Amino acid sequence: MADIVQQRLEDRIPALEQLERVGLFTNKEVKSMLKRSTALEYKLHRTVQSKDDFITYIQYEINVLELIKKRRARIGYHFKREEIEYPIIHRINHVFRRATTKWQEDVQLWLSQVAFNKKWGTKTQLSKVLSSMLAIHPDKPALWIMAAKCEMEDRNSSESARHLFLRALRFHPENKKVYQEYFRMELMHAEKLRKQQQELEQAKIDVGEYNFSPEILSGKLAEVVYRDAAQKIKGAEFILSLLQIAAIFDFTKELQDTILQELQSQYVDDCMMWDFMAKRELDAAGAPELQSAKGRASDTDRREERCCVVYEEALKSLNTEAMWTCYVTFCLERYKRKTNVNELKEKRKERLLRVLQSAHDAKLLQESFYKNWHLVKMVLQIAITATQCFSQSFEMWSFSLQTLVQLESTEAGHLFQEALKHVNPKVAVVPQLPLSGTSSNSRFALIRLLSLVPAVSSAMKEKYLEWSYKTGGYKRARKTFTSLHEHRPFTKAFFMKMIEIEKEQETPKMSNLRDYYERALREFGCSDEDLWMDYIKEELGRHGNPENCGKLHWRAVKTLEGESVERFTTQYTLLQTGHV
Repeated sequence: MADIVQQRLEDRIPALEQLERVGLFTNKEVKSMLKRSTALEYKLHRTVQSKDDFITYIQYEINVLELIKKRRARIGYHFKREEIEYPIIHRINHVFRRATTKWQEDVQLWLSQVAFNKKWGTKTQLSKVLSSMLAIHPDKPALWIMAAKCEMEDRNSSESARHLFLRALRFHPENKKVYQEYFRMELMHAEKLRKQQQELEQAKIDVGEYNFSPEILSGKLAEVVYRDAAQKIKGAEFILSLLQIAAIFDFTKELQDTILQELQSQYVDDCMMWDFMAKRELDAAGAPELQSAKGRASDTDRREERCCVVYEEALKSLNTEAMWTCYVTFCLERYKRKTNVNELKEKRKERLLRVLQSAHDAKLLQESFYKNWHLVKMVLQIAITATQCFSQSFEMWSFSLQTLVQLESTEAGHLFQEALKHVNPKVAVVPQLPLSGTSSNSRFALIRLLSLVPAVSSAMKEKYLEWSYKTGGYKRARKTFTSLHEHRPFTKAFFMKMIEIEKEQETPKMSNLRDYYERALREFGCSDEDLWMDYIKEELGRHGNPENCGKLHWRAVKTLEGESVERFTTQYTLLQTGHV
C-alpha cells in the first residue's frame, strides 16, 4: 500500500512545482497540500474503504481547483493549464471511477461526477461517464433523458442525443417523459439547423454541394417521433403535452395542425380534449387591440362565452362528472380573475352560478365545488343539499353546519342531528368544525349545538378555549372560560389548559389558579390523585402559600376513593421527603 501511495504522491510533484514556480502558491502552501494529500491517499488504500473518504478526497481536490482558478484571476496568469489543472482533473475522475465501481448503486455519486465534468469542460470524459452510468442504471428514464440533454447541449451532438433516446425507448417503450423529451430534442435540432441556414444566407457563404434537408428543417423527424408515441401511448393528456411542446417553436404550424386534427378525431370521449378546445377560444384571433377598459372587457366576455359554447357542446355527448369538473373549473378560474369592470365581474358570477346549478341538477357536481358555490352565494339550500349528496363526507357536514350557524338558521339543530347518524361525532365532527372566521354569536351557537352530544361538547370546550387564547390572548381566554365553566360535561384537559394559560402570564394570579383547581376538583377530585398533587405543588411554588398544603392533604384523603387514597398518600410522602 505504501508503494502505491508514494507513487501517487510523486505523480503530484510536477504540478505542485509549477504552482510554486508561477507564483500561484507559496512553498509553505505546497508543503501543506502535500501533507494533506498524503493523509487522504492513505485513507483511500485502507483495507476497509469508506465512501466518505472518497468523497472527502474528491471535495478537497475540487477545492484546490477552485482556489487555483481564483488566484489565476487575481494575478492574471492563464498559462500552463495542461501542467497544472489537467492532472488534478484526471486524478479526480480516477477517484470517481474507483468510487462508482465500488458503489455502483449510488446514483448521486454518478451524478456528482457528471456535474464535475460538465463544469470543468471535459467533454470526452463526460461521454464516458454517461455511458458507464447508463450501463449500470438502464432502468431509470430520468438518467437517459439527462444523458441525451448533455449530448445535445454540452457536446452539441444531436446525433448522439438521438442515439441515446432510441436506446432509452428500447428499455422504456411506453414512457411518456422519454417521448416528450425526444420530441422536444428533434424540434430543437430542426430549429438549430434553421438558424445555421439563416446565418449562412445572411453571410452569403457558399456551402457547395451541402444542402439543408427541407424535411428536417420543417420538423418531419419530430413528426415521426409523434406518430410512434401516439401509437404506443394513448390518452388526450399525453397528446396535448406534445402539442404544447410543438407550440413553443414558430415553424411547427403544420405539425400542430396534424396533431390537433388527430386529437379531435380520436379522443371525442376524453374531457381533456374538450377542455383544451374550449380554452383555445380565449386565444383565438379577435378584434384589434382595444384602447378602453370596457371594450377589452366586452371582447373578453365574448371569448369566454365562446368557450362556454364548446363546453356545452361537449356535454351533449359526454355528460360525465369529469367533463362538468372541467367546465366548473374554467368558470371558477375566470371568476377569480381580477377586473375593474363590474359588468364583466357580474357576468362571470352569473355564469359560474348557472354552471354550478346545472352540474348539481345533473347530480355530477364534485364535492369540493359546493364550498366554492357557498363562497360565491351563501344559500341555505346549498348547504343542506350538499350533505344529501355526500352524506359520508366529514368535511361536507362540517361545511354545511357552519354555513347554517352563520346564517342563524333554525335548521342547524336538525342538520346536526342528521350528521351524527352518518359520522362519528367525536372523531369526525369536532376536528372538522372551524372556529376562525365566524362571528361571536355564531361561535356560541356552535357551542350550544355541540352541547347536544356530551362526547363532542366536552372535547369542543377545550378546542374553543385554545382557539380563544391564540386569537384573542389572555383576556379572551378568561372570558371564554368564564362563559363555559358552569356548562357540563367537562374534561380535565379543559381546566388544565386554563391553568397552563394562567401560568404562561408574566405575573400569574394565585387566586385564579386556586379557582381553576377548585373547579377541577369539584368534577374529578374523587378519583384523580394527580390533580390533588398538582394543586399541592402549586401551593409550594413561588406564588403559592405552603401553609395551605396541610389542609389540601386532609381534604384529599377525605375526598378520594378506593386505591386513589393509597396512591395519593404514597406520592405525598415522597414529596415530603424530597423524592418527587
